Amino acid sequence: MNLISVISNNFDAFITVLVLIMSIILFVKNTIAPELTGLLCVGIFIATGVLSPEKALAGFGSPSLITLMGLFVVSSALFKSGALDRVRELISSERIKTSRKLISLIAFLIGPISGIVPNTPVVASLLPLFEGWCKRRNISPSKVLLPLSFATLLGGTLTLLGSSVNLLVSDISQQLGYGALELFSLTAIGIPVWLVGTIYMILVSDILLPDRGTNKDFNKNGDMNIYFTEVTVPSASELVGQSLRNSRLQRRFDVDVLEVQRNGEVILPPLADRKIEPNDRLIIRVTRADLFRLQQEHTILLGEKKRSYGVADVFSDDQGTKTFEALLPAGSTLAGASLRELRFRQRHNATVLALRRGQKTLQERLGQTVLRAGDVLLLQAPLDSIRGLQSSNDLLILDQFEDDLPVLIKKPISIAIAIGMVVLPSVSNIPLVGSVLLAVIAMVAFGCLRPAEIQKSIRLDVILLLGSLSSFSVAMQVTGLSDLIAVNLNFALNGMPLYFALVVIFVSTVILTQFISNAASVALILPVAIEFSNVLGISPSALIMLVLFGASQSFLTPMGYQTNLMVYGPGRYRFFDIAKYGAGLTLIMSFIVPALIILNYG
Repeated sequence: MNLISVISNNFDAFITVLVLIMSIILFVKNTIAPELTGLLCVGIFIATGVLSPEKALAGFGSPSLITLMGLFVVSSALFKSGALDRVRELISSERIKTSRKLISLIAFLIGPISGIVPNTPVVASLLPLFEGWCKRRNISPSKVLLPLSFATLLGGTLTLLGSSVNLLVSDISQQLGYGALELFSLTAIGIPVWLVGTIYMILVSDILLPDRGTNKDFNKNGDMNIYFTEVTVPSASELVGQSLRNSRLQRRFDVDVLEVQRNGEVILPPLADRKIEPNDRLIIRVTRADLFRLQQEHTILLGEKKRSYGVADVFSDDQGTKTFEALLPAGSTLAGASLRELRFRQRHNATVLALRRGQKTLQERLGQTVLRAGDVLLLQAPLDSIRGLQSSNDLLILDQFEDDLPVLIKKPISIAIAIGMVVLPSVSNIPLVGSVLLAVIAMVAFGCLRPAEIQKSIRLDVILLLGSLSSFSVAMQVTGLSDLIAVNLNFALNGMPLYFALVVIFVSTVILTQFISNAASVALILPVAIEFSNVLGISPSALIMLVLFGASQSFLTPMGYQTNLMVYGPGRYRFFDIAKYGAGLTLIMSFIVPALIILNYG
């Protein structure tokens, strides 16, 4: 049956194809947040009658989504109670002296932790610790941070709880009539994948991981947190009348002045012999610590701070204000616009003090700089504004505040509850969602988490995205598109040996995952892949697992997964560094995973 003729004669199929094309474009271009794209598609399916409201919104009430919400709460309680303190001690141990030893610790210890704890908070919690380790050992962070991201991705396929994508696959599988996945359904394949990936990361780390630590422009005074910002020289500053060469900016703080703006004139390097005048605006490259010190000593004022010294210092914590770092994740609605266009200070009641962007030197005013995914902003804001930013998907807060510090006395209790949550479904008839919800109640009842913190711990953007994406698969099944696509693509796999056909499907999933979110790639590919089960003579469960593992192989681009972006800036990586280290791993998995699928389901 001709696919084009069927679509042209079937209104529902035609609308579904248009929605799918539109969603892919929006996912790739990041025009709007991914969860808004998902909700837009749900709205169109309902408005055009392709899906009834009950079917279109069924994903929001699925056991998998409720499980994920509970898992966010349990994970928050684990971190708050200091459950990873022992991991921190091991990283700081004198026995871990080389990058290879640290990567081994990452792979064999932190990887499995990601099997039950979402990887984003794991990376966010440990990232400052790894940076400090690199600084003490005089080792470039680029030699260890990428394995941290990759290890959490590999560990996320050990159990159903390891990733939100795993739960989405389980949900789609149940909706399509193939049953939900069990807690350890992935483990038989996940363990070999994790072991092979671990061995690869350890063996090739010295060869394929770049060493960016020798770049002195980005390693001033041993501090790796180099920011770009705009400052003003007040008339009372001791810098006035001095040349940049002889000023304390160079003698004590080793600040790089990239540009001087004076009375509307832009003065570019060489600047060493230029004398500083009152109200000069300087674009500088500076460490976070030096920026704080210069401002506290009234040597400079931050770019748009036009106030007297009698006002409270911008870096003080008076009236509950804090200075903190925040990452611009992939899919953020802030990307692609400048701070001035966004009216950032007015919208979020937060001031951007400085910006860090990989290795690129910024020579433009801070308010005019166009933000990009992966940027790290140094912000100052009141506590209530910080809480608002924490609940947003536009920024990922990297610093820890007093209210979030570990409640150490509850650590054994929280760990015991988490273990019980995993064990209970295996030894009883209690389903996983019930076990997770009981763990949430136990965490609150035993004081590991306050009731008010439950809502804050749940990532609403992830919930909205996953809840809406299940409508894609339902629409493709209801309109018959998945059957038609499978039939029309059958010629590509017809006569091909089973193993190579699985390799083709796996690689297709991996490639799509590099450009759109792995959750979206699962929702688009899974309904079609399942239809090949009869053609290939293998169970639908095998193809479900194949797509799941393919969507988890985000080893080629910084945008492939959020943890890749989180380590991209601190590691000072370049774009192709990710692919250089991850291409071999992706190639190996492309041949190993299909073989494991056949071994377990053939």
